[in-house]
Amino acid sequence: MRESIITSPESNYKQNPDHYDHFIAIDWSQENVVLARSTSKKEVIKLVEWEKSEIKQVKEYLSHLKGKKILTIEETNTSHWLFTELKELVERIIICDPYRNRLLSEGPKTDKIDARKLCWLLRSGLLKEVFHSCDKLYDLRQLLSAYDDLVKAGVRIQNQRSAHYRSKGYRYTKKEHIQLKKDAISNKGFDTFISDWHERTIKQYKADKRLFEEQIEKVVKSTKAMKVLTQLPGIGYIFAFKIYAVVIQARRFRTKGSYLSYCGLVLLEKSSGQRSYGTRRPRYNRQLKAVYKTAVRTAIQGGNNPLYEYYQFLIEKGLTHKQAMLAAARYLAKVSLGMMKTGQAYEPYRWRKDEIAA
Repeated sequence: MRESIITSPESNYKQNPDHYDHFIAIDWSQENVVLARSTSKKEVIKLVEWEKSEIKQVKEYLSHLKGKKILTIEETNTSHWLFTELKELVERIIICDPYRNRLLSEGPKTDKIDARKLCWLLRSGLLKEVFHSCDKLYDLRQLLSAYDDLVKAGVRIQNQRSAHYRSKGYRYTKKEHIQLKKDAISNKGFDTFISDWHERTIKQYKADKRLFEEQIEKVVKSTKAMKVLTQLPGIGYIFAFKIYAVVIQARRFRTKGSYLSYCGLVLLEKSSGQRSYGTRRPRYNRQLKAVYKTAVRTAIQGGNNPLYEYYQFLIEKGLTHKQAMLAAARYLAKVSLGMMKTGQAYEPYRWRKDEIAA
């Protein structure tokens, strides 16, 4: 018989009576607020409901509770605002991942039932925590979100323009743009109106995108931890900003493996009864995965850089192109995490030392 002790990386908070006196869950909506509370001495859950969503009344209720308090709120658009407003009134706030709260989808669903179930999950230590911080750098995520929304909208309108031209048997070129207008005049259609709208919208999009990129470049240059990331092959100002804005606190990833899993660059094994059932992909951050894979592709296409040499080394070892690309992306992710943790500069050929040591 083998005995082992396993500590969960997902549930690093304590819920036993020795640590907290009150376990509180809040179900917040624009119309009303429901608060569920259980104590360390009694498992009975008490419910409090306010017909209006006002933060003042919640603060007053929490301030009158004596003892150590732990609070949970589901991740929504208002969760970070609630996190910053209520953080000083409790010992711990857990913003939990609603995707993992499968218990909430069972049976009837009301605000009171949801709040009660959240309180049960909190007390049992079964919540998956979503990272939040009061650090000013957390505001970088708002800039990143706005930039991503702008790019998505710009790509969509350019695809619409291309589709409009293809529907008339043209491709988008300056010559065929003029021809499309002539055809529209002769056919008395709306093609000129639509194409002009496309041009105005795309022109405005490109101007806005330049403004965003100038702002991002200023932020990166003024932040040492971000600026150092631009030393990595394939990582420019935009990618460095994306990495840092998503990670914020590199120390929250205890191991390289947990960071690679967060980036979607590893698969998780499925096994039971000493039998393997293959692998599955973890839930991951799509932005980081796209950043690292695109950076590797750019570095390899450019050639004549340390990452390209690492890729060639992997190919010579017998890896396929796809395997070598993925290994290079993992390497880039691990190096960037180490740089964010230590603040040290990029060591281009550290991988050679690691191979010799291995």
